[in-house]
This record gives sequence, C-alpha cells and structure tokens, in this order.
Amino acid sequence: MKIFKFALVAAALLLCLILSSCFGESNNDPKVSPIADPIVPADNDPDLQNTDYNILFIGNSLTYSNDLPGLVRNLAEEKGVDIGVKSVVKGNYALIDHWNDGVIQQEIATAQYDFVVVQQGPSSQAFGREVLIEYGKKIKVLCDEYGGELAYYMVWPSRTYYHTFDGVIKNHEDAASLNEALLCPVGRVWKKHFDDTNDFSYYGSDGFHPSLKGSQVAADVIYNTLF
Repeated sequence: MKIFKFALVAAALLLCLILSSCFGESNNDPKVSPIADPIVPADNDPDLQNTDYNILFIGNSLTYSNDLPGLVRNLAEEKGVDIGVKSVVKGNYALIDHWNDGVIQQEIATAQYDFVVVQQGPSSQAFGREVLIEYGKKIKVLCDEYGGELAYYMVWPSRTYYHTFDGVIKNHEDAASLNEALLCPVGRVWKKHFDDTNDFSYYGSDGFHPSLKGSQVAADVIYNTLF
C-alpha cells in the first residue's frame, strides 16, 4: 500500500512538472506570470468611434505593464494622429485562453477596430508556436469579417532564457507570415539593442516584464508598424 501511495504521489508530481513545462514562463511558452492584476487604464475609451483609428489590444501582463496601449495612444497624439484604444488583457493568458473566454470575439464583432494587436508569452517552444498560428488564424478570420487588420506584437524571453530569443523571433515572424498579418517586431528591436550595446535596461527588475523604457520602445515599434 505504501508503495502504491508513493507511486501516486510521484505520478502527480510528474504531471505538475509536465504542465509547468508546457505552460509556464520557465519554458518560454505562451503564458506568463502577471506582475499584478491590471488596473483599468485610461485606454478604455468609451467613445472609440469619434477617433480617426481604433486599436484593440489583446494580451497579458506584457501588454498591461506600464499601460502600453495608453503609451501608443499618447505617441500617436504627439504625431497628430487621433486614435482610440481598448484592452482585453489578463495576467497569464495566451491567445487560446482569450479565445475560450469568448470576450474578444464579441469585441471584434463590434466592427469598431481598424487594428487588433495580439500578444502572448515568448512562445519559443512548439506549443507556443502552435497557439500563435492556430489562434492567430481564428482571430484573423474575425478581423477580415469585421474590417480590422490583425497585428502580432512580438515580445521577448526572460533574461534567464535569453538563448531562446531566436526561437521567439522566428515563431512570431512565421505566424504573421502564415496568417498574412502585420508584425510589430518589438522583440527583434530589443535583441538588436541588447546585442549592440549590452544595455538591458528595457527589462524591468524581474528580468522579464518591461521597464517603462522598454514599454516606450514597444509603443514606438507598434505605432510605426501600424501607421
């Protein structure tokens, strides 16, 4: 009996390790740990239709850190472009989770959005790549139906898993190409900066989420990709 109980415990621990490997940040797959519950930022404009362009951001803590949608809107304002932004963001969410919730389908179906910017975790591994492509395609179909344009927000790995950076870049580039979507190559811009300068200040204190400077760079890349 003791041996049987030990076997059950060992099997349970093994299952936890497998799930952690599939979904956790340690494997750089699609989910990431939130730094905090997202506050409701000023980006959720209730009057989107009165702007020149509207953008829907779908993602997790890599999007809501430092209110990235708000930074994009402010940058556009500085350049004389009037945009409205709204976010559907939740910590530790991948595109598959957003799709299963059903909220993004309803939001895209309002036909208010010129661009739908999607983001998940680094996704350097096979499962992350699969989700980027498969669920990006589902979102692309909705965007085409309701007049929006899909854009991928390419992120980055944690510093601990910096060696996976090329996989992060490739999987995002392939997903955008296969689904005929725009690509906001933030991760590629970050990597070039790191490799050229050895300055890692785009990372926040946890070595994964962006610092304000990192989010500002991301906002600039996203704005210049869309406009």
